[in-house]
Amino acid sequence: MGSIGLIGIGLVGTAIAERLLAGRFDVVGFDIDSAKREHLEELGGKAVSSPAEVAQQVGRVILSLPNTDIVRQVVARPSWPCFHGRQAHATPPGILEAKTPPKYIIDTTTGDPEETMALAQQLAEREVYLLDSTISGSSRQVRDKEAVFMVAGNKAAFEACMDIFQTLSEKVFYLGPSGNGSKAKLASNLILGLNRVALAEGLVFAGKMGLELQTFLELLKVTPAYSAVMDVKGKKMLNDDFTAESRIRQHHKDVSLILKYAEMAGQQLPLSKVHLDVLEKAIEAGDGDLDNAAIIREIKRRKRN
Repeated sequence: MGSIGLIGIGLVGTAIAERLLAGRFDVVGFDIDSAKREHLEELGGKAVSSPAEVAQQVGRVILSLPNTDIVRQVVARPSWPCFHGRQAHATPPGILEAKTPPKYIIDTTTGDPEETMALAQQLAEREVYLLDSTISGSSRQVRDKEAVFMVAGNKAAFEACMDIFQTLSEKVFYLGPSGNGSKAKLASNLILGLNRVALAEGLVFAGKMGLELQTFLELLKVTPAYSAVMDVKGKKMLNDDFTAESRIRQHHKDVSLILKYAEMAGQQLPLSKVHLDVLEKAIEAGDGDLDNAAIIREIKRRKRN
């Protein structure tokens, strides 16, 4: 099937690698964390020493990174920021430092739409096409081919990468110009996050009233209150299973972006402001790297004085 580059081998990046390898693609990957590079090798991929080395070996690269600032540095600069709590001793060269840069970059990062559009325009001037390809779904849903891909950018580039998208998901939407993928992700994450915190609050409330929660959760799934969050996070909340498939800290970043763009548009989002406070308090309590289902812990902590 050919070789695909992958930069960022975290929760979602690992799931992407697994899907691509199962689809008989060769995966050439890089992460600043050597343990994650080693894990890619264990999965059957090939780990290399820099984004530039990834780019030199493939024509198409997937990015799975924390935010737009890191995307810009990985793509356009020969240096990396400090993350994972330490500074790298060497600064591996970025994608555009490759002698032959890839023609297509598929950016799955939930990023800033305006910055994504600006980067896409800069790359297009060099005949490199950035596809703004955000994902709705956790790492488990990516692994199970249940996530939704929201893709924006050059239409011909989208069609040239369709084999990748079809390997990763059965639900792929093309949304037009670059930036629209990030915009759609922010809007969908607004609803998803509020559904998640509403489920947590409802379960805590039901428990306080003495209901048996496993039965109550099954009841919810057949009522008009149903949302897919119940399938994905319900049991995790009830079983105190907060092994990360997606992280509270990352969703806090998303909600901060949501409120930034709402302010720019002159729109109040009162529920999202409350949601941001809940996420901030969860992070302050040490839950930032837990799964988003752990939001129920913060709801439980909010007892009446």
